[in-house]
Amino acid sequence: MPNKLVRFLLHWLVTSLSLWVASRVFSGIHFADASSLIISALVLGFANAIVRPLLIILTLPLTLLTLGLFLLVINAAVLMLVSALVSGFTISSFGTAFLASIFIAITSYLIGAVLGAGARPQ
Repeated sequence: MPNKLVRFLLHWLVTSLSLWVASRVFSGIHFADASSLIISALVLGFANAIVRPLLIILTLPLTLLTLGLFLLVINAAVLMLVSALVSGFTISSFGTAFLASIFIAITSYLIGAVLGAGARPQ
């Protein structure tokens, strides 16, 4: 049980770091304070776990037709949804969300690889 909690907290930290870096890279992403960043990372994790799979299923024909590229649009939409739900987190446009979602995915992967967040216990 504690191992799962550590993995969750580590994943939350990685997402928070990725969002913070994205806010430094993209001028259209803004956090009012640290608490809005931390809450946004938590809500993004839940949205990716609950909302994103539903959107993928609902748009499966379009995703197949575009050879999976529509998943990038889904990621941006989920990021925009999180910015609408969390006060203090703003994204200026869908284009910014689109590019930032790609950047956040890559950054999360790289930070997770460095911290060992992706490693599964044996």
